[in-house]
Amino acid sequence: METETTLQNLYSTQGQSPWLDNIKRSYLTSGKLANLVDRGIRGVTSNPTIFAKSIEESSDYDEQFFDLLSTHSVEEAYWEIAKDDITQALDVLGPLYKSSSGGDGFVSIEVGPHLAYDVAGTISEARQLHGAINRKNLLVKIPATIEGLKAIEQMISEGVSINVTLIFSLERYAHVIDAYIAGLEKYVNSGATREDVSRVSSVASFFVSRVDTEIDRRLDQIAAASPQNSPQLQSLAGKAAVAQARLAYKLFLDKFSGQRWESLAAMGARVQRPLWASTSTKNPAYPDLKYVDNLIGPDTVNTMPDQTVDAFLDHGTVSRKIDVDFEGAQRDLDNLSSVGIDLPDVVKVLEDEGVASFTKSFDELMQVLTDKASQR
Repeated sequence: METETTLQNLYSTQGQSPWLDNIKRSYLTSGKLANLVDRGIRGVTSNPTIFAKSIEESSDYDEQFFDLLSTHSVEEAYWEIAKDDITQALDVLGPLYKSSSGGDGFVSIEVGPHLAYDVAGTISEARQLHGAINRKNLLVKIPATIEGLKAIEQMISEGVSINVTLIFSLERYAHVIDAYIAGLEKYVNSGATREDVSRVSSVASFFVSRVDTEIDRRLDQIAAASPQNSPQLQSLAGKAAVAQARLAYKLFLDKFSGQRWESLAAMGARVQRPLWASTSTKNPAYPDLKYVDNLIGPDTVNTMPDQTVDAFLDHGTVSRKIDVDFEGAQRDLDNLSSVGIDLPDVVKVLEDEGVASFTKSFDELMQVLTDKASQR
């Protein structure tokens, strides 16, 4: 019998699903994605920045792109390319979706980033992507902006599986869970059967490393203004992201319990799993698996870029850490507030930057493709 990889062990012993935060045509044609699934990867996430990087850095898409231009605009051609990659990945993950009874095997595609503050536009595009790809293991990604919350609730009420992305705060995460539960209740009240309800899946993508990056930057600014407090401030660096994720898990446990949830669970509803996103370590002074090893626990997902997957396969530590010290996690956040870190402002900046970053990637890709089309 073959020894389990650390990725496989992560799921079999701790109930956490490792997903790959990347997609590119060569992974599909070469069999690399299938190999990663064999080694323990249980899902795939994508976003506008990932697609931009894949398309801009490779000629793998050129033939299809130029063929599409005869009948499609540049942007339409992009969406056809993206849907093609997603569909192929869904085929690779399909057997896992089936063998896990719909628990894993998902692939995510995100609505256009320009729709982040557009409720009607998000709903329309989410419906279009869901209908066009038409696979049970597809997750349509919608950002957790205030406007996005309304779209998320609506899509869940229509039985569409959703990956909620760009969550940076506990307050917004609570609203995301509420939108999911309210959407399920509407779906049940519309006459959905137990079988229908059981097919609805959702993950809530809680961003991690970017929180430390922003807070550490602010701690450095405070230390520069008051050097005498530098040792205390330095002791708080790198603690916010893990602390907040742990409290998010506590919120998950609290929200998916009690009579309201149990009545939905009796109808076949699945919990909306927390998904730890942005889990590569940005600060080289921190361990490379800081945002993986410390966030392991049941009913969760960790989506990792390639280098983090490789690192976890090489030297990951499979041990339950997500719920080791909720009180300590709260104390870490309280300590940050006490030295002048404005957490509500931090998460607002991060959400704004997240939306802007995806929009910039999308716009730059459209320009690259437009230039390519004009040079044909």
